[in-house]
Amino acid sequence: QVQLVESGGGLVQAGGTLSLSCVAPLSTFSNFFMSWYRQTHGNQRELVARISPGGGTTTYDDSVKGRFTISRDNSKNMVYLQMNSLKIEDTGVYYCKADRVGRPVYWGRGTQVTVSS
Repeated sequence: QVQLVESGGGLVQAGGTLSLSCVAPLSTFSNFFMSWYRQTHGNQRELVARISPGGGTTTYDDSVKGRFTISRDNSKNMVYLQMNSLKIEDTGVYYCKADRVGRPVYWGRGTQVTVSS
């Protein structure tokens, strides 16, 4: 069973920064779309950012545009989420996801991000 592993979460004040990382032990990592989702209490997971296999195309939820940046390093099987100007509403558990056509979807177990006032 492939398990993605997120790291980098923590407690930060509003306006601060955090950088999340995810390692994906997939032999064909460079063929996968990679995404970051977040889940807050009682809500479904929502897409925060997504990056194409080659890294040339990125998409963001409107709530994080201009503040968050997704990137990847295919040589290291890593995907990153740089989060700047954090807001209280960014609080949640952040999950990494890998997907590609014809293959199962893989998730990490999540990392907690808490933004305080």
